[in-house]
Amino acid sequence: MTTTPLPVLDGDSCSKLQMEERVKNVFVTQPEDPRDRKKKKMCIPGTTETSSKLLEAGVKALKRTLIARKQAELHELDVQLALKTQDFRSCMEALANRRSELETQQQQTKEEEMKFEKFVAEKEVKRQRALKQCEATLEQNILKQRQIEDLTEQLTKLQTRRHIVKQRTEKNKIYEDYLMKTLDRLPSLPRHNSSESLAMLIIRRHETLSFTHQELLQRLRRMQAEVERQWRQLQNMKQQHSTATLMSSKELSELHSELESLKEKNRQVEVNLVMKRGVSREKVEEVGKLLMAVNNLAQECYIPEFGPLEGMSVLTMMDMVKEFVLDKADTEKRLRKLESCSTATLTDKRWRKSQKSIGSKTQIKSS
Repeated sequence: MTTTPLPVLDGDSCSKLQMEERVKNVFVTQPEDPRDRKKKKMCIPGTTETSSKLLEAGVKALKRTLIARKQAELHELDVQLALKTQDFRSCMEALANRRSELETQQQQTKEEEMKFEKFVAEKEVKRQRALKQCEATLEQNILKQRQIEDLTEQLTKLQTRRHIVKQRTEKNKIYEDYLMKTLDRLPSLPRHNSSESLAMLIIRRHETLSFTHQELLQRLRRMQAEVERQWRQLQNMKQQHSTATLMSSKELSELHSELESLKEKNRQVEVNLVMKRGVSREKVEEVGKLLMAVNNLAQECYIPEFGPLEGMSVLTMMDMVKEFVLDKADTEKRLRKLESCSTATLTDKRWRKSQKSIGSKTQIKSS
C-alpha cells in the first residue's frame, strides 16, 4: 500500500508559530539517522505575516502532522497486513499440502478397504465352501456310522446265531454218536434196501416231523391272530353294546320325562275342560232362565198383532215386549199430560174464584 504525497501549502513553510524540525524519514518504522541530526534546520516565524495567516499556517501544519501520523499508522497496518497475508498464504499452502496428504491417505485407505473387502469376500467364499464340505463330510460320517452300527448289529446277531448253532451241535453230538454206534452194531441190510440206510430214514422222518411242526406252529400263530382279532371284535361289540345301552337309557329317560310332561299337560287340560264345562252349565242355566223370563214377559205383554204365542221365536217375543213397553210408556205420558192439564184448569178456576171473592169483599167495604 503506497502513501499519499503531502499537500502543498501556500506561503513559506518556515512561517509557523512553533519551531519545526524537519525529519528526513517520515515513517515511524524507519529509524532516525544520527548523521542527519546536524542537518536540522530551525525555522523562526517571520513577523511580516498576519495573525490569521499564522493561525491558518498552524492549522495546516497540525493537519499535515496528523496526516503524517495516520500515514505512518497506515504503513504499519500495511506491513502487518502483508505479514498476515504471508502467514495466511503459508497456512493455505500447509493446508493444501495437508489436504493432498489426506487425499492420498484417503485413497490409500479406500484401496486398502477394497483389498480388505475382497479378502473378506474370498474368505467368506472359502468359509462357505469349507462349511459345505464339512456338512457333506458330516453326512457321510453319519451314514458310515449308521452302516457301521448296522453291520455291528448284524455281526452280533450272526455271532449269537453261531453260538446257538454251536451249542445245538454240541448238544446233538451225543445223538450223532449214538446213531453211529447203532449203525455199527446193526446187521447189514438186504440188497433191495442197501441204497437207503437207516440214518437216512431217520433224517427224512425228522425232516417230515420238523416240517409238520413248522406247519403246526404257523397254524397256531394264525389261530392266535384269529383269537386276538375275535377278542378285539368282542371288545368292540361290548363297547358298542354299552354305548347303545347308555343311549337307550338316555332316550328312555327322555321319553319318560316327556311322558310325565304330557301327563301333566293332560291333567291341566282335563282341569280346564272341567272348568269350561262348569262354566258352560252355568251359561246354559242362565240362558234357560232368560228364556223362561222372556216367555213370562211375552205372556204378560201379549199383543194379538204378532200372532200366536206357541210358534213365536225369542226375538219376536222380545220385539213384542219392546212394543208393549213403548206403548205403555206412551200411554203413561199422555195420562200425565192430561193430569197436568186438569190440574192447571182447576188452579185457574180457583184463582178466578178467589179474585171474584176478593173483588166482592172490596166492593162491600167501599159501600
